[in-house]
Amino acid sequence: MLDRLLSLFHPGKPDTTLPEADARHALGALLVRAAKIDRAYLFEEVEEIDHVLRDLYGLNAVEAAKMRARCEKLEAAMPDTAELAEVLHRHIPDDQLEGAVRALWAVVFSDGVEGEAQDDLLHQIEAILGVPPDRARALHDEEMARARIT
Repeated sequence: MLDRLLSLFHPGKPDTTLPEADARHALGALLVRAAKIDRAYLFEEVEEIDHVLRDLYGLNAVEAAKMRARCEKLEAAMPDTAELAEVLHRHIPDDQLEGAVRALWAVVFSDGVEGEAQDDLLHQIEAILGVPPDRARALHDEEMARARIT
């Protein structure tokens, strides 16, 4: 019934194609994964993902929401976090790696909770991206302070 209702607003078949696993979509998918890893995908996290995508890629709110939706599809289709992180690592310059890590921590902290699963996921991603542990810890602490997490 819901499909019939939605079809009134969007005639034709819905777009079910996956986005290309480029750096932008890989980062977006990792942001989604970081938000979902604790089995709670909250509004605050969705809002922060959209905010990050807007800031990083100069998108408006609608464009960011659409990109997030495509990234959610990619995240669901690619179960291997290492694969997504490798795509990101191969396609972004070294000077942008820290920005990616900051964005991931911002999403983790957006709901006010930092869980062990989120820590483990982000440490795995940091290692794949080649961010040294001491620098990764500093980025974590800076984002935690910005989010006022205690």
